[in-house]
Amino acid sequence: MKLIIAYIQPDRLNPVKQALYAREVYKMSVTNALGCGQQQGHLQTWRGTVREVNLLKKLRLAIAVNDDFVEKTIEGICEGARTGNIGDGKIFVLPMDECIRIRTGERGSAAIG
Repeated sequence: MKLIIAYIQPDRLNPVKQALYAREVYKMSVTNALGCGQQQGHLQTWRGTVREVNLLKKLRLAIAVNDDFVEKTIEGICEGARTGNIGDGKIFVLPMDECIRIRTGERGSAAIG
């Protein structure tokens, strides 16, 4: 079992979801995040005042998958999120020791679904 965490551009959520659905990956958690990487933010003009914006809006996807779905999930995220520009995002793959479905008490791979 693995926990896949991906940071993507907010406008790429629907293409990522569609690419994951095509690969039979349906369960995910999405949260708003702020961050910066190589692009280091940008300048923004608001009411005549120039401000430097260092933290940019991103979405954080957390997807728990069984081992046979890891590559499918990574491919789907890359396909949906890639624009070829700086700031497309990052994917982190972490080992997951345990998963428990609260409703039924199932554990391990069965709990992920």
